[in-house]
Amino acid sequence: MPDRQAGPAGPDGPDGPDGPDRPETDAERRRRRAQFLRELNEAKALRDRVQPRRARAARMRQAMRMRTFRW
Repeated sequence: MPDRQAGPAGPDGPDGPDGPDRPETDAERRRRRAQFLRELNEAKALRDRVQPRRARAARMRQAMRMRTFRW
């Protein structure tokens, strides 16, 4: 994808600029997690667009689960 940052085989090598021993900061972890969740939601939306019948069935199952859930 064009909007992705330099990945594992980026300009600084497979382990990033500081090597494999550098601990990951909380900000880096949150940024990677946010990116993953954005891509996951995008993939789900795409699947719902290309498979509307399956998406509708999944919505119906989720609605049934919500109706039968006991607090």
